[in-house]
Amino acid sequence: MRFRAPLILMFAWLFSVAVLFSAPTQGYAQQPHNSTGTPSKSQTSIPTATPLPAPTIAPTPTLLSSTIFSYVEARDQIMINLYQRISPSVVHITNRAGRVDRTTGLVPEQGSGSGFVWDVDGHIVTNNHVVSGADEVDATLANGQTLPAQVVGVDSYYDIAVLKIEPEGQTLAPLELADSDEVRVGQTVIAIGNPFGLDRTLTSGLVSALGRRVETDQGALIGQAIQTDAAINPGNSGGPLLDVRGRVIGMNTAINSPTGGSVGIGFAVPSNIIKRVVPVLITSGGYPHPTLRLTAYELGTEVAPAGDMPKRGLLIVKITRGSAADKAGLQAAKVTRERTRYVFQGGDIITAVSDQPITSRNDFQLALEDKYKPGDTIKLTIWHDGETQIISVTLEEL
Repeated sequence: MRFRAPLILMFAWLFSVAVLFSAPTQGYAQQPHNSTGTPSKSQTSIPTATPLPAPTIAPTPTLLSSTIFSYVEARDQIMINLYQRISPSVVHITNRAGRVDRTTGLVPEQGSGSGFVWDVDGHIVTNNHVVSGADEVDATLANGQTLPAQVVGVDSYYDIAVLKIEPEGQTLAPLELADSDEVRVGQTVIAIGNPFGLDRTLTSGLVSALGRRVETDQGALIGQAIQTDAAINPGNSGGPLLDVRGRVIGMNTAINSPTGGSVGIGFAVPSNIIKRVVPVLITSGGYPHPTLRLTAYELGTEVAPAGDMPKRGLLIVKITRGSAADKAGLQAAKVTRERTRYVFQGGDIITAVSDQPITSRNDFQLALEDKYKPGDTIKLTIWHDGETQIISVTLEEL
């Protein structure tokens, strides 16, 4: 019996603790749910969380500084002013040709592109591929007037063509050409042209890269092309690529696209090439390209180098009799066939042009085009009979 009181006290203490922990906590209680997941009616009096007070400051945005708007508006004014000044000098080129079909006979076809005014005499500059193969070419001016255009000169290598129109009393505004050697990656550029036949469309972007080597589907080879992310689409070909002052830094020529539309990789012929080629096309109808009149294979890709010969360079395999290469004493390799492979014996290997290393045919042709013209004398570094030699060769016209 002497142990009964402490036990009763212990049970009483445990009961009070259980009651204490079973009581709801103010502000954190959740309403119990019945088997359907809805609150039980018998338990609706259980306290719920106290809502937070509403914010005293409304979350409305404040007006930005006028300085920021002034900067954006100034940039807009540059673009607006440029378009108003330059777009009248951009021309819409339309070409027409007839294709013979076996079943329907002669089928007319039409294409379009862009161009820009070269001088007040009516010369228009565009791409060669815009007018190549055309039976008729028209030029539509900014005032909507469509005039017949005559092709006065073309150069497929640089993809440049010059047209001539008679403006019939209208004053043409030639565009100014900038120095493309001063162009830098990152600067703002603007393209104006006629993509998909939509007259005088302006797009803008940046210079993405310089000195790109581009070989177009038409066989043109541009060794110093300007790459831009400005939207260039079919129909922009031949239109100007401009700096923010409205000066031509290039002529839009090609895009790199798996879909045929703009993916932000467009290429333009630099203005310095246009300056060099167009006057010659106007006076003579064509542009002279330097050549040595030889055929060569690329070491390391087309021909496996053997022994101690150079690992990269051009192995000469054919020389035209009486050509500049023949007169300079260059030697071609003897080519024989053994079963399924060709064997090359002897032959000179070109490794440099005026100290510029050469590893491919494009390297070789671009080295000649960028710095020389027919009649110039160049120095070739060659590998001949196990020795490196330097010889002088006078270039002739292609």
